[in-house]
Amino acid sequence: MKNVLIINAHQPYPFSEGRLNASFCEIAASFFSEKGYQLKFSKTAERYEVEEEIEKHLWADIVFLQAPINWMGMPWSFKKYMDDVYTAGMMGKLCNNDGRTAADPKKNYGTGGNLSESKYMISISFNAPKEAFDNQEEYLFQGKSVDDLLFPQHANFRFFGMRGLPTFASFDVMKNPTIEDDFKRFRKHLDSYI
Repeated sequence: MKNVLIINAHQPYPFSEGRLNASFCEIAASFFSEKGYQLKFSKTAERYEVEEEIEKHLWADIVFLQAPINWMGMPWSFKKYMDDVYTAGMMGKLCNNDGRTAADPKKNYGTGGNLSESKYMISISFNAPKEAFDNQEEYLFQGKSVDDLLFPQHANFRFFGMRGLPTFASFDVMKNPTIEDDFKRFRKHLDSYI
């Protein structure tokens, strides 16, 4: 039997209570349950125990991260979660060191992770339309992709040796939502890559 940790990284605001991200987490939980996975959950905006969260990462075959993109990055409560949990995990559990050696301190940074048997998947929601990405004519992202924007998060997981599964994104969720279509695409995405 395989194990999946589902992290809901939504940070509630009066204009964004988190129903959409919670719905994606519920769909993921249902999908993984049907596939025979054991499930554990974390919500980064709620209280958590650092050691328990580290143990969840060690237990998981897949870490599934669901988050909205806030100001071109992850919500602050997830950043705090990473600062708390991932920093504590550097003491020999999630990684032994940063991968460098005293004999060659200029090479192999980020290769000391202990989770090389684990995978991760990021699922995100944007207010931005899909057309804002991968297009040199668009002002803000200048032809960059969703995964270009998420590079720091990918690097954080890779630091612990984890292997990435393809990212899922829902777009334009506030101004021009197509939520039911997003849910269908999400189920198809999970079916394609899990």
